[in-house]
Amino acid sequence: MDRRQLKTRRAIFKAFRTLLETKRYDHITVQDIIDCADVGRSTFYAHFETKDMLLEAMCSEIFFHVFEYDPCPWSGKEYDLKGKLTHTLWHVKDSRSDLKGILTSDSGELFMNYFKKHITTLFEANIDSFSFDVPRDFLLNFLSSTVSEAVKWWVNTDFKESPEELGEYIMTLVKSDSGNN
Repeated sequence: MDRRQLKTRRAIFKAFRTLLETKRYDHITVQDIIDCADVGRSTFYAHFETKDMLLEAMCSEIFFHVFEYDPCPWSGKEYDLKGKLTHTLWHVKDSRSDLKGILTSDSGELFMNYFKKHITTLFEANIDSFSFDVPRDFLLNFLSSTVSEAVKWWVNTDFKESPEELGEYIMTLVKSDSGNN
């Protein structure tokens, strides 16, 4: 993507975030977005087919780095499950201005579905560290739902706890056998 396209995409994201802070998701139209971003309709559709795809792209961009799970930058080693979770929570906190607008609007449920899908991937990659005698799909749903609800609570408490503290709370409750709790 060239610089001009990136600039346009950023303008669309910014307009969308601004609108989410003042309007309900279901009341925001593509026309509202293009007016606020000062782009043409064809320009918007060159980047996004629908408003829902814009939201999905914004969520993906927020969490792209988070769910890449590069080696731990400060230690040169791979993250363990708790480290991955804490890393994710740091990115959630870093994106708090975007998330406040998203989660306090009707789009919050859509965002949380995208987030839950990514969190499920995190736990799926670490499923062997859990020794619960329950079906795998039940466990993955339980874990991802627990983290998703914890993040919503955390946002609503204005990130009172640090990412490390919230990660510790979650790991304490799920009692992983991987030595990360």
